Amino acid sequence: MGAKYKRILLKLSGEALAGDKKMGLDYDVITTFGKSIKKCVDAGVEVGIVVGGGNFWRGRTSGGMDRTRADHIGMLATAMNALAVADALENCGMEVRVQTAISMPQVAEPYIRNKAIRHFEKGRVCIFGCGTGNPFFSTDTAAALRAAEIEADIFFKATMVDGVYDKDPHKFSDAVKYDELTFSEVLEKELQVMDSTAAALCKDNNIPVLVFSLERPDNIYDACMGGKVGTIVK
Repeated sequence: MGAKYKRILLKLSGEALAGDKKMGLDYDVITTFGKSIKKCVDAGVEVGIVVGGGNFWRGRTSGGMDRTRADHIGMLATAMNALAVADALENCGMEVRVQTAISMPQVAEPYIRNKAIRHFEKGRVCIFGCGTGNPFFSTDTAAALRAAEIEADIFFKATMVDGVYDKDPHKFSDAVKYDELTFSEVLEKELQVMDSTAAALCKDNNIPVLVFSLERPDNIYDACMGGKVGTIVK
C-alpha cells in the first residue's frame, strides 16, 4: 500500500521533544520520532518539519519582558530544537537540511522556499526553525505558512493529545473527542487546536490539519499511510 500523501508538513511541539523531562531535550524520544519519519521517507513521502520551542522558553509567561524580545528568544529556542532533531534524523539514516527564518549561516541555511523544494525532490527532510522570523506569530502559524509555501498536502500537528476535544481531556473526564471538524467550527467554538491566525491561514489555503498524539510515535507513519489517527480539520 502506498502513502496517502506526497508531501507533508509536520509540526513537532517543543514539549514533545522533552519527553517526560518536561524541559530540555530527550534524545531517545526524538530518535523514536525519527524512526517513524524514516518509514515515511522510505515510503516516498516528502517531509518538512517545523519545531516549537516550549521545552526551552515560554515567552508569554515571562512576566514584564518586552513581547518582541521574548518572541526572539523563543525563535532561538526553536533553532536549538531544529539542530537536535536534525541530528537524530541523520542518525536514523536520513539526509536532512535545517533552514532558519533568522539568518545564522554558521549553523543552518537561510529559509529559501525554492531551495527547500529542491531538497524535497532529492529525498531530503527539511527542518524549518525560528518560526516565521517575526514576533507576534506562533510556531503553529509558522507551520501553516510553511505548509502553504511548500504546497504540502496536509499539515500534521503532532501534540501530546490524541486529537481535538470539546474541552481539555486532562482536566475533564467527560471531554468528547471529535473525529472531524471544519475550520469554521474550530474558530466559532474557540477550540484549542491552534491559534486563530494559523487556522485562518490553513482555511484560506485549503490545507487540511490532522491533530494527533506523539505518545505513540508511529502515528506519524500511520497518518502518512492514511490510517485512522487523531482529528482531521478541513
